[in-house]
Amino acid sequence: MEEQETQSRKQQHVELCVNENVTFHKKTNGFENYGFIHNALPECNFSEVSTKTKFLGVDCSMPLLISCMTGGYPDAERINRELAEACETLKLPMGVGSQRQALENTSFHRSFQIVRESAPSIPILGNIGAPEVAKMRSSSPIQRLIDLIAANALVIHLNPLQELLQPEGSPNFRGVLNGIEQLVKELEIPVIVKEVGAGISGDVAKRLLSVGVSGIDVASAGGTSWAGVEILRNDEKESLSQFWDWGIPTADCLEQIAPLKSDYTFTLISSGGISTAMEIALSLALGADFCASARPLLTALITGGQKQLHDVLGALQLDLRRIQFLVGAVHTVDLRNVRISKKSIK
Repeated sequence: MEEQETQSRKQQHVELCVNENVTFHKKTNGFENYGFIHNALPECNFSEVSTKTKFLGVDCSMPLLISCMTGGYPDAERINRELAEACETLKLPMGVGSQRQALENTSFHRSFQIVRESAPSIPILGNIGAPEVAKMRSSSPIQRLIDLIAANALVIHLNPLQELLQPEGSPNFRGVLNGIEQLVKELEIPVIVKEVGAGISGDVAKRLLSVGVSGIDVASAGGTSWAGVEILRNDEKESLSQFWDWGIPTADCLEQIAPLKSDYTFTLISSGGISTAMEIALSLALGADFCASARPLLTALITGGQKQLHDVLGALQLDLRRIQFLVGAVHTVDLRNVRISKKSIK
């Protein structure tokens, strides 16, 4: 029964994200409050501008991760294969969806394994939820998930809001930080911690960094509302609607967390409503090292196939090069040193 519930839930999540409006109603990711200062003397040729960068030590075509999506139900194998093939061709890292189902049984291991088979050279990120980490007694089951896809890093997703609103959720978070610390110590690959749409504050980031995590993906408010997804699946829609826009905007999270780089060495990933090159560029200017996007790319794949996904990603890369030229940033890493202006909020 639990296996069937997990499969059904995963399929419903994908269908709702593609077919329903599950974005935040009023809250934005906050990037509209920032802007670049035009550089009339960029001192470079457009042909010299490059978006190439590294992630987990691997060369990538641009600073964009196709973020944790799906797995663990029949059609997930096709989706993950097509996403992975695109990532391999374009040299972009990719994260799989929650591997909780793969802990429960082996029925759909293939839906996860196909990612590494289709993308042998790019960074692949495993994924497990905080409730599973909280009740973990040994890192051995997690290591099996890592081995299943030959993961380059493990993502632990924090989703207290989603678990709270999910009809079959597990809002049991006592012991999560201790579990994360144990995995950091026992696993041989980096541990990255992300939210799923409500954001990570500076205070929480500091607690995570103090136990040694290698990366933080803010996964903040402004894009997909996973509270909204679960509200659509819940019979108590009216009483729960107040939580649809719960969360910290992405730009605010970056502003809070980026200063921690003076005390900790870690990778800061910006996600939460990242769908344009301008949002990628502003993220890097605000201190992010990399960006991540999920629903817009999944939608492109499902509605228009791999061609549309390639077209969307190609347009993002071209627009990012254009922005870099206009601010005089030959390499994407140079965006971290580019001045931006913050608009006054009235």
